[in-house]
Amino acid sequence: MELAVFKNMKLLAQLRPANTNAVALVSNKIRQKYVVLSLSVVNTTGSAATFSVYHDSNGTTYDQTTAIYYACAIAANTTTWIEPQSGFALEPSNTGNLAVQSNTTNALTFTAYGIEV
Repeated sequence: MELAVFKNMKLLAQLRPANTNAVALVSNKIRQKYVVLSLSVVNTTGSAATFSVYHDSNGTTYDQTTAIYYACAIAANTTTWIEPQSGFALEPSNTGNLAVQSNTTNALTFTAYGIEV
């Protein structure tokens, strides 16, 4: 990837789920094209937890059919980085979402970094 891409990379969204339901982290409500280049998952508690990440390109189905990471373990007080090889693209013409889920209330903070194209 060219260095110019990283110069334009910014924080796209940040969320700490208050419950165990899946919730959209990055959506395309403003009809801008986004490419999510990395996602951090931070466990801010003293207990292990699990997380899931969903990418539904045309809706809000957050289950095993749209899971790209499912029930992944994260140790207490640690950070996991997800850096897909080609990024998760959210196009202006679609209604897709990148959603996240934690098995423990208020345990994980998810942050998406990427670019607007």
